[in-house]
Amino acid sequence: MIFLELVLENFGPYCGKQVINLDPRTEENLRPIILLGGMNGGGKTTLMDAIRLALYGQRAQCSTRGNLSYSDFLNQCVNSKANPAEKTRIELLFEHIENDKPIKYRIVRYWEKNPKDGKDTLGILGDNDTWPESLVNIWDDYIENLLPLGISNLFLFDGEQVKELAEQELPPQIVIEAIRGLLGLELADKLAIDLEVLVNRKRKEMADIKDLANLDEIEKKLLQQQEDYQSTEKKLANFKNQIAELETIQQVALDKFVSDGGKIAAERSQLEEKQKEKTTALEIVRQSLCELAADILPLALIPNLLSQVQAQGTKEFRNQQIQLARDVLLERDQRLLSWLRQLAIAPTKIDKIQSFLVDDLDSLYTDSSQAEAPWLLADEESLSQLDNVRYHLQNARNIAKQKLDNLKNLEEEIITLERQVQTAAEPEAYQKLRDAVDTAQNEVVQAKANYEITHQKLAKLTDTIEITKKELKDFTDKNIDHKNREHIINSASKVQETLKVFREKLTLRKLNKLEEEVKNCFLYLLHKSDLVFRVAIDTKTFALSLFDFEGQPVPKHRLSAGEKQLLAIAFLWGLAKVSGLRLPVAIDTPLGRLDSSHRQNLIERYFPSASHQVILLSTDTEIGKQEVETLRENEAIAREYLLKYNSATRQTTVVENKYFW
Repeated sequence: MIFLELVLENFGPYCGKQVINLDPRTEENLRPIILLGGMNGGGKTTLMDAIRLALYGQRAQCSTRGNLSYSDFLNQCVNSKANPAEKTRIELLFEHIENDKPIKYRIVRYWEKNPKDGKDTLGILGDNDTWPESLVNIWDDYIENLLPLGISNLFLFDGEQVKELAEQELPPQIVIEAIRGLLGLELADKLAIDLEVLVNRKRKEMADIKDLANLDEIEKKLLQQQEDYQSTEKKLANFKNQIAELETIQQVALDKFVSDGGKIAAERSQLEEKQKEKTTALEIVRQSLCELAADILPLALIPNLLSQVQAQGTKEFRNQQIQLARDVLLERDQRLLSWLRQLAIAPTKIDKIQSFLVDDLDSLYTDSSQAEAPWLLADEESLSQLDNVRYHLQNARNIAKQKLDNLKNLEEEIITLERQVQTAAEPEAYQKLRDAVDTAQNEVVQAKANYEITHQKLAKLTDTIEITKKELKDFTDKNIDHKNREHIINSASKVQETLKVFREKLTLRKLNKLEEEVKNCFLYLLHKSDLVFRVAIDTKTFALSLFDFEGQPVPKHRLSAGEKQLLAIAFLWGLAKVSGLRLPVAIDTPLGRLDSSHRQNLIERYFPSASHQVILLSTDTEIGKQEVETLRENEAIAREYLLKYNSATRQTTVVENKYFW
């Protein structure tokens, strides 16, 4: 597992959106350390809380939460300068191996001030920028398989945790829980508790068993119920047949009612009203036709004559235009000849030109000269009016056709309505038909009601018979169940004894491996091989004990403060190694109270080897100029950041590619 990116938006002292690249992989090679420098109160612990909160949500063990409810804690995390309309947001992008392939997930949590229901909103963004809803629903179980909450403190810890572990004779409760989770002891304990709950439940069931009724009485009751069931079933079949017969009678009455005009009589007033409406509509159509006949519509009787008038007028108007053009051309020819004479052109040439112009004009207007004399004498305005008349006449003809069709339809509808009214039954005959239909319908309704009541009674008898059968079965199984409960109780006590032995052996086996790892890590960090020969861990309290080469205990008070802190780090490092989980390590304020030699050992030996990804959150006095230069020379640092805190605004800004030096 590798943390690739952390995004903070209006979280704690981080106003606005701040993006931190945590990927330890560079273009050259893998450099495990991500170094973030910041002064006390500048937001280092907030970054650690952000990682925990992104992973575990409400279950996260954040340093600043204390006894606050989750809703109050989320409110506390909102940046004081943030716009109330903006959301507080945390994103953690990580990569891990799933089905032998690397896969990335981006955990997104966001909330507003005073969040709804006191919770944040969780989203998981997959490789394809999709939101797998199913993964959101099971996220707590999913992250438990990757980085269980119980052992997360072995990989995400701070200097205060190391300090507490170094000074106390017994490990703090948070480390004890991590050890128990790592060794798998909580599974055995949970199984023991579940067995105790099972035993108590079985004992209660045995104590609550009451004497059942006599077997003969139960069998007699069952027999009577079965007889009642058969009788009711016959009644139900009779009612079903009765309903079929009555529905046939009802249908006959309805058919007679319709055929004899009963239905029409019931609708007589509606038919008469509809007939009146259709008659009124008919008169309106006739009136509109009369109005059309009083206007332009009569001209539709002489369509051929109107066409001839338009053709003649168009022809005469065209000839008139041709004659006007001829006069214009004659005047132009005279002006041309006069101009030619002024140019002193020979008279013979002028005569030829004049002859050409006359012949050309005569050839152009030969057809026009042969036309008959005009007699209509129509001008342009008259022809335009004639076009308008013909256009409106065509519209009037279409409207008249539509109204005639509508008139025909109305007349047919009126005839049909008159026929229906004529066939309607008389009031006395109608009432008889109506009474016959009502009687048949009431009988069908009553028969159906009887059928439904009988059906419900049959269903109740079915349930009652099933209950009695179960009662009979319980009676016969009573002794068997009683023996089974006794067997479970006796077996559970044996299993609990076995679990106790299993837990002890499992603890010894796991602790032996852990003791060896802690010793090796401590000696590697201490760089003093003659101080400790063996490390022992108590199977109940998990307290550390040191022994020298002669087998004598090494009291913890003989260790210097730095050696105690190195022992605590070795303990955490050994636990992480024994877990077998390839997970990132994040350490907040890692070098407090260490002298220069021990600090150098931690810089050179622990940080580059603690994991494939080590996130260090340090002040300028812990990883100082000399320490950071050593890490840079050893090519252990992949990325550096400076958490620049402004005391005036109480806001922190993440500066990339920069440390204190």
